[in-house]
Amino acid sequence: MPINTVYAASEPTAEAVAALPGLVLLEFGAPWCGHCQGAQRPLAEALAGFPEVAHLKIEDGRGRRLGRAFRVKLWPTLVFLQDGQEVARLVRPTETGPIRDALSALSRR
Repeated sequence: MPINTVYAASEPTAEAVAALPGLVLLEFGAPWCGHCQGAQRPLAEALAGFPEVAHLKIEDGRGRRLGRAFRVKLWPTLVFLQDGQEVARLVRPTETGPIRDALSALSRR
């Protein structure tokens, strides 16, 4: 699946995320966040090699429950899930390598 470039208009519930089958990358951030904007190129480069991973781009902030459920404190936070369970996390990635490594580990599970 290609990278999502737009934050979801509404966030799924924590229960809906826990029920997602397969490999999923949750990206928490905000469209105005400089760190989030800087992570887009490395994220796109890394995801290009993993079409089997679903990418959900979730806008986080005040009043957003899903980010709190995943204890997100800094943006962007990437949460790697397998069948709804967190298996890895990266906070403020700036390079393709660590994202690709986490995706590789996720795909080998």
